[in-house]
Amino acid sequence: MAEVINMPRLSDTMEEGTVAAWLKKVGDKIEEGDILAEIETDKATMEFESFNEGTLLHIGIQEGETAKVDTLLAIIGDEGEDISGLLNGSTSGDETEKGVIQSDSEESQENIDADTLSKESQELPEGVIVVTMPRLSDTMEEGTVATWLKKVGDNVDEGDILAEIETDKATMEFESFQSGTLLHIGIQEGESAKVDVLLAIIGPSGTDVSNIAKNFKVADPTSEVKQEVKPIEAKKEQTVIQSVSEESKVKPITNSSERVFVSPLAKKMAEEKGISLTQVKGSGENGRIVKRDIENFTPAAQSASVGKFVPTGQEDFDEVPNSNMRKAIAKNLAKSKFIAPHYYLNVEFDMENAMAFRMQYNSLPDTKISYNDMIVKACALALKEHPQVNSQWFDDRMQLNNHVHIGVAVAVTDGLLVPVVRFANEQSLTQIGAAVKEYAGKARNKKLSLDEMEGSTFTISNLGMFGIESFTSIINQPNSAILSVGAIVAKPVVKDGQVVAGNTMKLTLACDHRTVDGATGSQFLQTLKGYIENPVTMLV
Repeated sequence: MAEVINMPRLSDTMEEGTVAAWLKKVGDKIEEGDILAEIETDKATMEFESFNEGTLLHIGIQEGETAKVDTLLAIIGDEGEDISGLLNGSTSGDETEKGVIQSDSEESQENIDADTLSKESQELPEGVIVVTMPRLSDTMEEGTVATWLKKVGDNVDEGDILAEIETDKATMEFESFQSGTLLHIGIQEGESAKVDVLLAIIGPSGTDVSNIAKNFKVADPTSEVKQEVKPIEAKKEQTVIQSVSEESKVKPITNSSERVFVSPLAKKMAEEKGISLTQVKGSGENGRIVKRDIENFTPAAQSASVGKFVPTGQEDFDEVPNSNMRKAIAKNLAKSKFIAPHYYLNVEFDMENAMAFRMQYNSLPDTKISYNDMIVKACALALKEHPQVNSQWFDDRMQLNNHVHIGVAVAVTDGLLVPVVRFANEQSLTQIGAAVKEYAGKARNKKLSLDEMEGSTFTISNLGMFGIESFTSIINQPNSAILSVGAIVAKPVVKDGQVVAGNTMKLTLACDHRTVDGATGSQFLQTLKGYIENPVTMLV
């Protein structure tokens, strides 16, 4: 008997899911445990396995389409089994009823070329594919083409990298899932465009697509035309090769204004070794610089690096376009600063015991923790005692969190990323240290996943390693507070009525007055002081 499979609820907050990719097609044999599809939720993209055996008889949600939880996803049964009753709603039962709701749309999707897109398909010559700007992150509203790796007239094979696209979080390689000739480029290098705007057209060589490019319009989200291009962009979302460093948005150029083609790994290696890509000769396809070129590169003698020469008395400036990450930072922090009523509490802690504790702790084999790791742990323990500071403000409620997820601000080339150490109060100092080190490395290489940057309940920003003694930060909404950590400074201090040599550290707590009153913030800092100045208490 045929089994109806509905869109599963794969996370506690999931209300709808998007089919990123089908790994089986209608007619395929299905074994229990086989991966049917990859489903994108509000948190991650997850593999969805079958708990049934049989033949895949029907697909209700096509690749790239989004549907509510419990919508008909697929039907599995015996080969040749009649499932018209399930599709037409003649079978009773909860599962069937859920499937019936979508029956009309399922049938139209199965006949998408003939029915759903009849108007559009008449305008598209055979074999021509319209590629639109994909949504490569949950917060992406527009993208910037950092580099085109193909030009009009080039042959494109399935799997070729078409372009590097900069989002608000990273720059990603964008691969083609069609073969043909690149007939048209709709967004030039350096230009930004909204999601779903015409990016390129691929098709048979010599095909005239001027009218398609001229008349292309971004469809309404509910329109039928968008359903046709959505599978293309969704497939790309899940198969982006990897994130590349943010510097890739500014493509290297030679003196002859020729573009330098470089793989993300080679670019990263060059940055780490301080190698200028303009001096490297690529051995890959079309002169593309690859890993072996960086490994075998022998630098020529260079003069000392100096700033740009500007004649005396002459005004001069360079304009740098705002990256999508910079735009997102500006938007989010401006919103926080002007919506949340900030106030600041300043303290100075004695660091003598903390310094001695760290030295003894790091004397253990294979153990190394930083002062920042100690601060993360101390804050996590203090937040458990002061849930008001570990709260979040929403328009209709205030949420007091009983879990502690601490965001650690990490500076990257073009902005700031905040990976999250989850359940920090439950982790040891070495576990926190390992997590922060891993996340910091991922952040600088733009390889953090969305899940690793979401869900913080409190944030720490540390500029002490740059010698900054004191500063204030803007609250990372919807958190209620952020702690700014300065450098440890050697200075005279008064102890027992005597002036002696000491070491202190200044911290500033920025609070949202809507959720954290001054007395509450002060009490939190007093608890934090106890842990920092007597770090052995963090081990109890």
